[in-house]
Amino acid sequence: MNENTSTSSTERLGHSTDPTPRTAARPNAVGDPASTGRAPRRAWFALVVLMLPTLLVSVDNTVLSFALPEISRDLAPTAAEQLWIIDAYPLVLAALLVAMGSAGDRWGRRRMLIIGSIGFAVVSVLAAFAPTAAALIAARAALGFFGAMLMPSTLSLLRSLFTDREQRRLAIAVWASGFAAGSALGPLVGGVLLEHFPWGSVFLLAVPVLVPLLVLVPILITESRDPAPGRIDVWSILLSLATMAPIVYGIKHIATEGVDLVSIVAIVIGLVAGYVFVRRQLASATPMLDVRLFTTGPFGGAVLVNLLSVVSLVGFLYFVSQHLQIIAGLSPVNAGLALLPGLVVMIIAGLVVVPISRRVRARVLVPAALTLSAGGYLVVAFGASEGSMSAVIIAFVMLGIGIGMAETVSNELILTSAPPAKAGAASAVSETAYELGAVLGTAVLGSIIAAHYASSMLVPSSLTAEQADAARETLAGAAAVAADLPASQAQQLMDAAAVAFDGGVLVTSLIGFGLMLVAATIAALTLRNPDPSREPAEH
Repeated sequence: MNENTSTSSTERLGHSTDPTPRTAARPNAVGDPASTGRAPRRAWFALVVLMLPTLLVSVDNTVLSFALPEISRDLAPTAAEQLWIIDAYPLVLAALLVAMGSAGDRWGRRRMLIIGSIGFAVVSVLAAFAPTAAALIAARAALGFFGAMLMPSTLSLLRSLFTDREQRRLAIAVWASGFAAGSALGPLVGGVLLEHFPWGSVFLLAVPVLVPLLVLVPILITESRDPAPGRIDVWSILLSLATMAPIVYGIKHIATEGVDLVSIVAIVIGLVAGYVFVRRQLASATPMLDVRLFTTGPFGGAVLVNLLSVVSLVGFLYFVSQHLQIIAGLSPVNAGLALLPGLVVMIIAGLVVVPISRRVRARVLVPAALTLSAGGYLVVAFGASEGSMSAVIIAFVMLGIGIGMAETVSNELILTSAPPAKAGAASAVSETAYELGAVLGTAVLGSIIAAHYASSMLVPSSLTAEQADAARETLAGAAAVAADLPASQAQQLMDAAAVAFDGGVLVTSLIGFGLMLVAATIAALTLRNPDPSREPAEH
């Protein structure tokens, strides 16, 4: 394959190629670097606008964890439905990110961004007024569909917007901090809204965020598309969905029903579909996802670090939000404020690490940061179960510092370790890892808590069979039953529920501790700073 063919193939994967030749660069157009290699001021304004969908998508990954108790009391979902309410959105989003990036190549990335914004806003309104758990799950899946249109144009643009290495590092730090901050900001935003409005308000939040996006994107960002787009691979899209959905379903089924034929068959179907998907990408001249990138330097290690970091972060927020509200008895606002210090240090850590990363090697810096996060899980494991509020705050601060630093460094390595022409494909893989991590954070860690809670919950004998089933189903179900009981019986029930739930928190926290150590080990073994001589020439 000659150079021109290779570039065309990569552009179809990359989601970041402007058809305008570099030799005829437009000095004021976003996406065309200045002749000095320094980004123009307009590029920084464009970055701010592109942060709006990034923040919104990441906030939506975690804001619902805080609304879950209210939703459970209103819609009475089963344990499986409760997990699907959380996971339907990031599952669909992760499965379609690369496909939507390919569609943007064909029909225009700015156009897809605008269509996604309009669709996301409309479906958010529908989700806010969903009458049943099933309707809310369907709305969450639709939000994932439109959310996948929003994401591919963000990180993939950073390399073309900021060709100067130091500027790019700072831009990536802002992007990573924004994404991580959005995930951590979700509970606080949710807490403030739920203090004054019904749970549907957490969905209506999308409307005021997306309105300025729709106004500013046409002004600041020029249309961009691949002049020779590859075909849309419908089979690869279907295979990606057939890989993720059955595996997540199998994990959830194990949590609620135990290991049986249904869960085993579902997971096997997902693994087989994943194998066929990889084989199809390797055999294709223009693959939807260039899986060969995982053999490029520290790329695969950095993606795994991101994946495990998001699993740990989202899983932590899933169980801590319930612990703070239902067991500790905090209002949604106070529960969100308890997590505010961790949010602040996560943002600061993501920015402060930029100058540090110039002096400390990634294979030393990232493992050290992740080890600190692992320590946070130990703090919550042995502190939160004893009712210590300070333990939760300290644990999230430690988790926030570690993840904030690790994600900034790993994202920069993902872009710089991949071949320059494949920056877009690299960003699509990175974003997919984020969303897959959000799915697994609740699917795996949430399912483990659900299974432990159901198996260890000792329901008082004074309850009816119907009340006992509801109390064993979820922690929110126990709280709903307790609300209708005399004070002494209610206290007895909630004490039993707290013991069962916090026992699951202990188990899950130890698993989170292990995941962070695994991520730290992967970082130490695989991450290395790119050879400066391989950096692309600045235009």
